[in-house]
Amino acid sequence: MAQNNLPTISPDGSLTSYLHEIRKFPMLKPDEEFMLAKAWTEHGDTDSAHKLVTSHLRLVAKIAMGYRGYGLPLGDLISEGNVGMMQAVKRFDPDKGFRLATYAMWWIKASIHEYILRSWSLVKIGTTAAQKKLFFNLRRIKGQLEAVDDGDLHPDQVTEIANKLDVKEDEVVQMNRRMSGGDHSLNAPMKADIEGEWQDWLVDEDTPDQETAYADAEEMDYRRGLMADAMSALNEREQHIIAERRLSDSPKTLEELSIEYNISRERVRQIEARAFEKLQQAMQSAAAEDNMITIDQ
Repeated sequence: MAQNNLPTISPDGSLTSYLHEIRKFPMLKPDEEFMLAKAWTEHGDTDSAHKLVTSHLRLVAKIAMGYRGYGLPLGDLISEGNVGMMQAVKRFDPDKGFRLATYAMWWIKASIHEYILRSWSLVKIGTTAAQKKLFFNLRRIKGQLEAVDDGDLHPDQVTEIANKLDVKEDEVVQMNRRMSGGDHSLNAPMKADIEGEWQDWLVDEDTPDQETAYADAEEMDYRRGLMADAMSALNEREQHIIAERRLSDSPKTLEELSIEYNISRERVRQIEARAFEKLQQAMQSAAAEDNMITIDQ
């Protein structure tokens, strides 16, 4: 399942030719997907794992294209999404009764998110959960408000965005300015009459040591695994409603989902609440079980 065996967009290549290439890989029927997944999980058949990955490259490309607004090469976004897809195949359990695509999209998005956060400089984005939420949603909400990309937002727009994302108004202003400004080289000279470069004056006292960074990454992988596994406790409708209401970059309203399923908005709300409760219970149970295993060892 090495990534270098997958099609890629070369620096001088086009998206059209890449999409044409990945369409050569057939989509899998449920029974075909199940048998390939069993061959991989039970016998370590790498050819089967490769077929599972390549049959979902179109899904990766579709998700990656949704992140083009961050100014990063689409080829890199797709490459990182493919890494997430391979992680999903490694962890996928076909006996839990849901399709690989449903399970994989969490891993694909998580891998792309991490790449974006690594690629944007620390002077552009914050490190708190609220700032990351603002970073990944500001552009979308500005589009909904028809706000211009350059310059400061109108005070009314700042207030509305802050209320939508439950963040402070000054955080909206600062993040908008950071995202609207262009990147500047850290190797640029300070001034004509001053020796040295900008990077010589940067001090980051909050950077964690390598052990802490590794532990944080391990913890994030563990939590993503718990979340993805917990989704198997939900039926297909519950998975879809949770995804659209709580995990989507553009959450759907109760009204939109009530029309889609031909049920009342209150019924959608009840399904969402019950599904979220089941997710919490499944994740807590899995975490408790892991703790018991650790203690026994």
